[in-house]
Amino acid sequence: MNSYTSELVKPPQGPLRITSTHSGLPFSLVIPTYNESKNVGKLVSYLSALLDNLLPNQYELILVDDNSPDNTWEVAQQLTSNYPQLRVMRRQQERGLSSAVIRGWQVAQGEILGVIDADLQHPPETLKQMIHHVQAGADLAVASRHVHGGGVSDWSPIRRFLSRGAQVCGLLILPSVVGRVTDPMSGYFMVRRSAIAGHTLNPLGYKILLEVIGRGNVGEIAEVGYVFQEREEGESKVTWKQYVEYLGHLVRLRSQGRIARIRQKFPIGRFLRFGVVGLSGVFVDMVVLYLLSDPSTLAWGLTRSKIIAGEVAILNNFLWNDAWTFADIARSQQGMGARLKRFLKFNVVCLSGLVLNVLLLNLIFNVVFGQQYRYLANLIAIAVVTAWNFWMNLKLSWRVTQVKKSDN
Repeated sequence: MNSYTSELVKPPQGPLRITSTHSGLPFSLVIPTYNESKNVGKLVSYLSALLDNLLPNQYELILVDDNSPDNTWEVAQQLTSNYPQLRVMRRQQERGLSSAVIRGWQVAQGEILGVIDADLQHPPETLKQMIHHVQAGADLAVASRHVHGGGVSDWSPIRRFLSRGAQVCGLLILPSVVGRVTDPMSGYFMVRRSAIAGHTLNPLGYKILLEVIGRGNVGEIAEVGYVFQEREEGESKVTWKQYVEYLGHLVRLRSQGRIARIRQKFPIGRFLRFGVVGLSGVFVDMVVLYLLSDPSTLAWGLTRSKIIAGEVAILNNFLWNDAWTFADIARSQQGMGARLKRFLKFNVVCLSGLVLNVLLLNLIFNVVFGQQYRYLANLIAIAVVTAWNFWMNLKLSWRVTQVKKSDN
């Protein structure tokens, strides 16, 4: 019998990467949990009885709990005296089923790594067939609802439609991955450690199987039919968000890292802050334009009014961007002289954008929409120029290359 302490397993940190092992332990099964205190005792009992006969003294159960409010981790910890093969990890800093599975695999010692839900919807007896297939040479064994012997017990027509629709979308977006299995959204499978060792996994949402197939060196795949059971205790965690995350995961795998490279080159978070500041500038611009150009107020000419309104908005945007959007850079370039220099550059960039804005405004106002849509024309012109202003200011006004290096 493998001897484990009853202390909680410390959650790993850093990248979600699986390493090789030479422990000689054949099998590790991870059980991700959240609010499953009513199910965990029964599940551990089922799994232990089954695996004690199948792999006596040659397996471990790793329960990874995301700090459940119902203290699932504590209930599981109390079971370790009766089930010494059970290890419990309590995560307090991270959340998410997929990352919980990988964190469990990172501390696992088995040459075969598996995952099963804690809600008793995955019948434990299916493990026998999956283990047999991997021992026979398969890199991956998947419990599927869509092969002979598989099915769902009591799903509504809508849920059935969503499940099949997700599979069809997957085949269209990523056929080389989704097409290798009949049930790409299955959360019940096992994989040979060597097939994913050395690969950084970065799953999105609940479904990790796509990540394993898409990023691992998975050769032969075996599928075993199982009937998805309804919950006995607890509440279902299936929501529409899972399907959205599934599609997003497909797109990310399809991109083969291109999206990540784009994010590295284009700072999306900073751009969003720039956009929020820009919205405040839109409000300032619109108010000043109304006060200057509307027939009910000063009734000045549109071009002159727009130039003044734009300059007031530029001042507003600079102050907010300097204090928030580019605050990290601004703090390293302190002093009124440096700030004035940033403002002059910001002004030049935005004035060039303003010239483009005025040209677009007049074109849309006089040619496209007609003169009764002055504010809609102004809004469209502002949107077109926003991206220009951000990129040029990033490269000129707040230059990261100007940050002084620390002496440390």
